[in-house]
Amino acid sequence: MTDTELENFKNFKDFKNFENFENLENTALFQVSAETHVHASADEVYATISDLPRSGEWSVECTGGQWVQGIPGTVGAVFRGENHRRADVVAWAPVVRGAWTTDSEVVAAEPGRSFRWAIRDSSGRRQESVWSFDLKAADDGCVLVHSFWMGAPTEGIRGITADLDAHEKQRFFSDWTAKLTADLAATVHRIKQVVERT
Repeated sequence: MTDTELENFKNFKDFKNFENFENLENTALFQVSAETHVHASADEVYATISDLPRSGEWSVECTGGQWVQGIPGTVGAVFRGENHRRADVVAWAPVVRGAWTTDSEVVAAEPGRSFRWAIRDSSGRRQESVWSFDLKAADDGCVLVHSFWMGAPTEGIRGITADLDAHEKQRFFSDWTAKLTADLAATVHRIKQVVERT
């Protein structure tokens, strides 16, 4: 974990579900990020990335969705995302394919600085599965960092890996990390294009 990534994730300390924060780098199942420079202010970029119903404009899998609880874009608000995954994505693994929905709860919303949401399980509890956007002012715009962190296995990961042997689990985590890394890089590239077009 780089110093920048560690600093980004230190902000999760206020999120009470992260009891093992001090050992975060040793306990994360997934911890990936991508960044890009955007020729726009941090406030302009924040206004775009915190508008989750627009996610289909830049996300690899989220095609859109709607706010279903709370004040949109604020801490505690819940977004129901509509997603789609192609059949050839890590094709050998028993992952969800086609269309599905997820409920996410906003856990940080600091305009011009940080926007994060945690995926909820089927009973509505926040899981240690957090997507984040962090922004820093930079010459001629800002730097956008998009990250994903998973601590304890989520409901979905437990289901995917339940029938895998040790070798298959190792292969899955390696392949899925590569997939996430590519998705995050594609996402920040698309956000840059969206924001700089406006």
